[in-house]
Amino acid sequence: MRFLLLSLITHQPDPVTGDMLGPAERLREVVDTAVLAEQLGFEGFAVGERHEHPFLSSSPPVVLSNIAARTSTLELWTGVTTLSLLDPVRAFEDYSTLDNLSGGRLNLMIGKGNGTAQAELFHVTPDDQWDRNREGYELFRLLWENETATWEGRFRPPLTDAVTVPRPLQRRLTIWHGSATSRDSVDLAAKYGDPVFSANVTNPIEPYAELIGYYRQRWAEYGHDPAAARVGAGTAGLYVTRTSQEAVDRFRPLFEQRLRLAREAGQPSVFGTVEDFVERSSALIGSPQQVIDKVLRYHERLGHEVMHVTADRGGLTSAEQRASLELFQSEVAPALRAAIPGRLVAR
Repeated sequence: MRFLLLSLITHQPDPVTGDMLGPAERLREVVDTAVLAEQLGFEGFAVGERHEHPFLSSSPPVVLSNIAARTSTLELWTGVTTLSLLDPVRAFEDYSTLDNLSGGRLNLMIGKGNGTAQAELFHVTPDDQWDRNREGYELFRLLWENETATWEGRFRPPLTDAVTVPRPLQRRLTIWHGSATSRDSVDLAAKYGDPVFSANVTNPIEPYAELIGYYRQRWAEYGHDPAAARVGAGTAGLYVTRTSQEAVDRFRPLFEQRLRLAREAGQPSVFGTVEDFVERSSALIGSPQQVIDKVLRYHERLGHEVMHVTADRGGLTSAEQRASLELFQSEVAPALRAAIPGRLVAR
């Protein structure tokens, strides 16, 4: 199994102290965490894409380029690139440049994105977002794999013998399709023989396992070898300590504050207590053995071989976060890598 850290670069007050970093400090914190990820032995670091409050992740290629300059082996992931909002030609130029600067360390994860503010900024509607995502993917792939392209679609001007530069370092890019609930996304992935990444961070495992089952069904129906399907999965939180009680006790005020803020915003509360959250969500909170056992239970349902964990402190101190990441890499990751051998990401 392979492990990534993921940040959506949330920009909010600390849930306990109320302190809030400035945008520059918060962005530097994310880059510093990516450097730490490489030092600790994580395979990759992912940056999400959001175009609204409370996020600062509107420009993943810029953040990832900064990370590329300060690391040497760390895989650079997006999580996700919202192709439904972007001009695929401009997205190609950005990510091809990043691929070159990083020495071919780019892994792209795409998705339609979410949020009404994003839709208003980019004039994307629920009626056309899936078509935009599909069309953007198909044009992006065409540009990546061909030095010239002739193309026509619905959502941007046509191309005739278009030349796009710089040409990428990787001749064929691994493109993952991120999805929480959408069959459209996983069907697109299955059609083109691409891997899928389950954003299983909001609900218990059942709807996500059902979606992955559908992906594997469609994969086979499109004529692909069932053994070649690849799945990644997310987690709703990470805090590893020597004992499970220590982890739960420390995480309790963070969860309760998160729950209060969600209720004030009118958001549904899927997990009513921290104990319920630890038991039924994908969060990895507890002792090393408890975390190992939970990941293995999830693997029985999802069959995933790549997993992301949160890169953000979420109310933990920097020292607590580092200790948790160190314990994860020293005791949890080796056991999971031995139990679930992962295939290398295709280049």
